Amino acid sequence: MPRERIVAIANQKGGVGKTTTAINLGTALAAAGNRVLIVDFDPQGNASTGLGIERAARRITSYDLILGRATITEAVLPTRVPGLSIVPATVDLSAAEVELVADPRRVYRLKDALAGLAGGFDLTLVDCPPSLGLLTVNALVAAHAVLVPLQCEFFALEGLSLLLRTIERVRRSYNPILEIEGVLLTMFDRRNNLSGQVETDVRSFLGERVFETVIPRNVRISEAPSHGLPVLLYDLACSGSRAYAKLAGELLRKSPEPARAA
Repeated sequence: MPRERIVAIANQKGGVGKTTTAINLGTALAAAGNRVLIVDFDPQGNASTGLGIERAARRITSYDLILGRATITEAVLPTRVPGLSIVPATVDLSAAEVELVADPRRVYRLKDALAGLAGGFDLTLVDCPPSLGLLTVNALVAAHAVLVPLQCEFFALEGLSLLLRTIERVRRSYNPILEIEGVLLTMFDRRNNLSGQVETDVRSFLGERVFETVIPRNVRISEAPSHGLPVLLYDLACSGSRAYAKLAGELLRKSPEPARAA
């Protein structure tokens, strides 16, 4: 894995598998020997819950980080997965967009905070909220690349087009090195003709930017967060675990060395 690569996991639509992907891809990459950090950047705090971080333990969060009240090293917590750490989130993060509205560097706050990592992690995954507001823009400005989970449903391409336009605007205005890491098809149901049609449409539209790996609809993936575990620890043999392990391998093979802005 290239050193110090930052990947935002983003889609303005909720329920497409952003947090599930952050947790399980991070776990699979850590299992492969990488030092991985997840930044929970969603006020719902689901990535923190899904990795077993109790709310009482979230004393320093991504809210403190983006407001400059804490450093990245102060905010990082270990998880029960060796090699995987997290900056947790609480609902307080939802106030950040209002509190930063007058800050001239408001879109750079996460980038500035992550600059303090100083080589501590091989990969940082930023779990974005289901919107294209200031928090998601901060993640896109800080990232080298964007991974887009895309649910296999009828309106998938319509929402994807909006996100791609936002990525292009961020690239032009704030972050010229930003690229698309890949589009990940999630909740794929082979019994459903619609899933197959969406896959065909997305691959014809985006070509090689779509990951070969497809994440299936799998009940074990849904059950794991209630136990505070990634699915790879909850049930290693299930189809969801195998898919995320395959995705990690694909990401490791395709990831270039991170570019550096001038």
